[in-house]
Amino acid sequence: MKRPQGIFAVLSVMSAAMMSLPFLVPHAGFLSLAGLVPLLVMDKTAERYQVRRLWPWHYLTFVMWNAATTFWVCNATVGGGIFAVLANSLQMSLIFGLFRLSKKKFKGALPYVFLAAAWIAWERWYLTSAQISWPWLVLGNSFAKSSKSIQWYEWTGTLGGSLWVWACNLGIFGLLYSYLTGKWDKNFGRAAKFSSAGFLAALLICPFIVSRVVYSGYEETSDETLETLIIQPNIDPYHKFTAMTRQEQDGILVSQASPFIEGRDSSKSSSPLLVIAPETFTSDINASYPDASESALTYRRLLRDKKGVNLLYGASTHTLIPSAGRPTPLARELRDGLWYESHNSAIMTDWTGRNEIYHKSKLVVGVELTPYPAVFRPLDDLLGGVMGRDVGQEERTPLHCGGVPLGCAICYESVYGEYCTEYVKAGAKALVVITNDSWWGNTPGYRQHLDYSRLRAIETRRDIARCANSGISAFINQRGDIVSRTSWWEPATLEGTLHLSSGETFFVRHGDICGRLCTFVFILLLLLLLVRSIVPESYR
Repeated sequence: MKRPQGIFAVLSVMSAAMMSLPFLVPHAGFLSLAGLVPLLVMDKTAERYQVRRLWPWHYLTFVMWNAATTFWVCNATVGGGIFAVLANSLQMSLIFGLFRLSKKKFKGALPYVFLAAAWIAWERWYLTSAQISWPWLVLGNSFAKSSKSIQWYEWTGTLGGSLWVWACNLGIFGLLYSYLTGKWDKNFGRAAKFSSAGFLAALLICPFIVSRVVYSGYEETSDETLETLIIQPNIDPYHKFTAMTRQEQDGILVSQASPFIEGRDSSKSSSPLLVIAPETFTSDINASYPDASESALTYRRLLRDKKGVNLLYGASTHTLIPSAGRPTPLARELRDGLWYESHNSAIMTDWTGRNEIYHKSKLVVGVELTPYPAVFRPLDDLLGGVMGRDVGQEERTPLHCGGVPLGCAICYESVYGEYCTEYVKAGAKALVVITNDSWWGNTPGYRQHLDYSRLRAIETRRDIARCANSGISAFINQRGDIVSRTSWWEPATLEGTLHLSSGETFFVRHGDICGRLCTFVFILLLLLLLVRSIVPESYR
């Protein structure tokens, strides 16, 4: 029998395009509600033509989707970018292959429930437990450019969006399959047709309506406000500390911030002023004695006698550990008896000279993190120590600006929704994101990263000040709207006001219920699949 290669090719391109556009084009999120239907049609077509080896086609679909949306990783590291595309696509393909396997043991709608639950369980694992984690294409993120459509994320979080995407795709596919096979007319009465079509229409439309109602009626809560100044220095990260000295780099911060700090009359302002500089703005700071750094002394001189002014800046820091042997799995030896741990940190300081430090915990694999050290550290040692070995902290701790607790997500951390709720639970009244997206160049990467901060604003109902080295820096309100922003790749300063809130959303209080529920369903169905695969049918 002739194989339907042409049909598979068309369906593969259709699915990849429909799943990619929401991450690239504003307000195209609705395409994801049907973007997986061509894949499901491909599976049914393979059944009809008795094609057993379908995996090259669904793997190709996922590769095209991943490549179209995250190709920009190659601008920072070609090998890492190719690995991210191929490895993430492989995991998606394995889930789809497991779904095809389940159809041999499950009947009716159960394999499709298994597929949706498995996919969302995988996304939750990425967002919570996996050390090698790349949750950029979580299905719920496809609505990041359509914040007015997903105000209900304050209840469900991003994986609620993933569940919606799967429910709509399965609903559309189910009705389409029933119609094309004649079951729609043969097996469905008028009432069944009306209820089926009505339920699908409600599933597609009602979340948009609910979201618009919530958006229109939402009033930004505010206990008080915080004056904020974002510094966007626009330093090329590939020439950082080589094309200019640290003193020259610190001079950029001082020159950008000084006019605002010097012109501020602290005697007439009851609110503190928060000045924000981007991720890893400076380096070589001893986390135990930050004031010993030349940069820290420069910032202290900037803030001297400036009552109420606070500076939050990113820094590459280290902690010295005296020890005869390796004290921790990721420590590096400085000399005999002295080791050090590296950190990507955020430091809050003020006119009094106090310092608070937060260490980034969601680290970029390879660049910052050696995952599963027992396995990969010996391998990395053989390669000469090419992988990053940053060490994070266990708990989310707020940084305080004049007594106001703030959560500071450093770069990649802002992609993790439930993770960011921990800042709020720790008392944060607003969120700050400091990042350096310049590694990727002028690509969709930094724009996607900006949009993911909008999701965090909705989930937590917190104002966000986003400071990016080369853009886009922005103020985002509690509805996920970008209130003001800078341009890409130019030095800039951005003044704004953060509205402080102490309330907690349902998502903050209860966490990712959708993800936990789908994980539970997946485990149950996986156990059932294993039982049915092991136990002969005659014994069941």
